[in-house]
Amino acid sequence: MNQIQRAEPSGRQYSRREFLKRTAGAIAAVSLYACGSMRRDTDRPNILYLFPDQWRAQALGCMGNPDVQTPHLDQVASEGLLLRNTLANTPVCCPARANMMTGQYASTNGMVANDLRLRESELTVAEVLQSAGYETGFIGKWHLDGGRRLPGFIPPGPRRQGFEFWAANQCSHRHFHNHYFRDTDQPIQFDTFEPEGWTDVAIDFLQKPHDRPFFLTIAMGPPHNPYGAPEKYMQMYDPAKLTMRPNWAAGARLGSREDIAAYYAAITAIDDQVGRLMQTLDEQNLADNTIVLISSDHGSMLGSQGTYLKRKPWEESIRVPGIVRYPAKVQAGNTSDALFSHVDFAPTLLSLCGVPVPTGMQGQDLSGVILGTDDGPDSAFFQIFGPYHGGDIRAGWRGVRTHRYMYARYQDRPWVLYDLDADPYEQNNLAGTAEAADIQQTMETLLTEWMQKTGDSWAKDWTVPVEDKGRLYTHRKTFYSVQEYLEWAKANPDSTVS
Repeated sequence: MNQIQRAEPSGRQYSRREFLKRTAGAIAAVSLYACGSMRRDTDRPNILYLFPDQWRAQALGCMGNPDVQTPHLDQVASEGLLLRNTLANTPVCCPARANMMTGQYASTNGMVANDLRLRESELTVAEVLQSAGYETGFIGKWHLDGGRRLPGFIPPGPRRQGFEFWAANQCSHRHFHNHYFRDTDQPIQFDTFEPEGWTDVAIDFLQKPHDRPFFLTIAMGPPHNPYGAPEKYMQMYDPAKLTMRPNWAAGARLGSREDIAAYYAAITAIDDQVGRLMQTLDEQNLADNTIVLISSDHGSMLGSQGTYLKRKPWEESIRVPGIVRYPAKVQAGNTSDALFSHVDFAPTLLSLCGVPVPTGMQGQDLSGVILGTDDGPDSAFFQIFGPYHGGDIRAGWRGVRTHRYMYARYQDRPWVLYDLDADPYEQNNLAGTAEAADIQQTMETLLTEWMQKTGDSWAKDWTVPVEDKGRLYTHRKTFYSVQEYLEWAKANPDSTVS
């Protein structure tokens, strides 16, 4: 069981469950007496966390994209803080979600591959907030339960990782005619475009009376492939008129002009739902005291660098939207270049709510960045642990990004090094060049320090194809680790996928 570094004078450490039980009162007390004055539960900030799937930061109007139409998102950014360097530490669905929920790196929380199950022993931001008196809710694509993706029912209890209100499925990329579950295994169908359906559920949640502050997460499937949206949005984009990124190359799978047009159409459809959500906050008099955080689990290459999907060290894969609106405390109209990564989400949100951050969380409390009193960290750390041939990944890699440089390596050799100031589209790989030898050594030292600091090692990698062909979700058995799967596959050779 995961241990929380929360010790008494005796030096004893407490499990997640013990930690929550013993600190619930203390958390509530700190929250009530934050800033030196008693506050009612309803005075503490709500949190509305929206993260559509596979949405790269470059696909936003407020990030300088000349083609994609995101007026509501741009408005939210203008009313709060635009975090231009929001980063996915492990840029693939399940690990990224676990990083955000636990405030830990994948090498620590165990979610090193897609379609593993997040251990019930892990401590999540939802559980900490719930213990502090928050009403917690999850809507949308969960993708932390492992095993078969469909039909996708997750029963009430520990596998929901601290969320009370539930309207979700495990993982379905049927963006039309999707379904979800509440507290029974009877699916609830909706025939609208998925973001609209999830928004309908969210608005119902927001409109009901709340005697506690809430933490509501909305995880939409689009703009993840298959790319597309209702016809009225598809008509808004002419593939032939799109502005291609300078590093885009024709011919990549899932990276054509038509794919990008459909991707933008889905984003504009989501943008309309953001408008509905913000209007509801206004109508319910919730806007001023609600922290709105908008981001994503990872980006998408869409033909940049001549490749596709995610798991890559390039900006289109690791950089995701980052918008925070909190009118009560965050000055409108600001931007920040701070390195704000997924593991920082949980400790930062807890701090903004006046809730103590468990020391087992490895991310940094960047509430000072949000409030404009701090510049943030000097670097961010990235991890991918094994090959995924279906996504153009030959082996696991580790990476580190500063404000100026991005460096990544395989275990056996350096891979990429870019000067982001001189080469923002990463078209000149400096790895292994004499001109960048000193910079590479500096970045290599920084990467080694990150691996040591986080408890990571190359021994956590695997070399056989584990995620290809759905190996982790085509069986009735659910796995908590790649090692568990490999041992099971060895004992059951007739059950594995060739």
